[in-house]
Amino acid sequence: MFDLKKLCALILLGAAWAAPAHANDPVVTSNTLEQVRARGHVLCGASQGTVGFSSPDAQGNWKGLDVDTCRAIAVAIFGDKEKARFVPLNGQQRLTALQTGQIDVLPRTTSWTLRRDANGLNFTTPNYYEYDAFLVRKDLGIKSTAEMNGASVCVQTGSTNEVTVADLSRKLKLNLKPVLFDNNPASRQAFFSGRCDAIMTDASALASVRASQAQNPDDYIIFPASGNSEALTPAVRHGDDRWFDIVKWSFQVLIAAEDMGITQANVDSMLKSDDPRIARFLGTEPGNGKALGLDEKWAYNIVKQLGNYAEVFDRNVGMGSALKLERGSNRLYRNGGLMFPFVFN
Repeated sequence: MFDLKKLCALILLGAAWAAPAHANDPVVTSNTLEQVRARGHVLCGASQGTVGFSSPDAQGNWKGLDVDTCRAIAVAIFGDKEKARFVPLNGQQRLTALQTGQIDVLPRTTSWTLRRDANGLNFTTPNYYEYDAFLVRKDLGIKSTAEMNGASVCVQTGSTNEVTVADLSRKLKLNLKPVLFDNNPASRQAFFSGRCDAIMTDASALASVRASQAQNPDDYIIFPASGNSEALTPAVRHGDDRWFDIVKWSFQVLIAAEDMGITQANVDSMLKSDDPRIARFLGTEPGNGKALGLDEKWAYNIVKQLGNYAEVFDRNVGMGSALKLERGSNRLYRNGGLMFPFVFN
């Protein structure tokens, strides 16, 4: 007897086998928000110890600008910045960890590039604008890339810096000798032990290395490498637009709060503001929370627990930190920077 249900099942099964797997399809496709809620915390990719961006302190508490970016997501979902967990990853591990679902989001000093974007990742909005640089001992007398002829350079595999070293060597005929490592700690240890003449990575990371690992930081100089800028940007995997939106807008809360003059100290008084823009932002006028599937106070909670972007920047990498980096390109747009708030309505 003809069984229509069995025939349909066979057709569907055959179609599934016949359909080619697209190279960019994410390994994990699901509702990340529901998974995170069921688990009770957000899993964030972190570095293996870059002071100022993501590193544990002496008590094992993770701190840094990337850490606070992750904590903003935790606050948005759970109302609690402590509902974030951090997974240390090296340069080669980080993208695979996101694509295979080992982590929910990658807010780890990762440059937004075309090939990464086209191969399974969705970048949200930059949380730090950066340029590449060299760290060199002053006694070598090198002060610019043009003077690096024949130098050995410690660099991490799988990073944009590895590509830049090769490009600089070819373009400027410098005969640079890359010494490759699969993780930052090994690269830094090799540099300070004298195995390389220079180490190359993001300028802020080099400032972190010099401040935290050099016996005498004044013995070292940092100078721009290629003149190129990069946008370090939290990423999520393809296939979950709702999660993409939540991650993107959680960080945008920090930028918008600075733009509106809302700080950790004054956010409670701002709840009484009669400015419609601030009322929508803080949730006293509802709508934004419902649109994202979050509590209406999600943005208020982020500012209350973490502050605005200026406060996050200052305590982690700015003048309130050991790194004492200038805001530079990370200033608000109206102050000459590249940080621009989106519209919260």
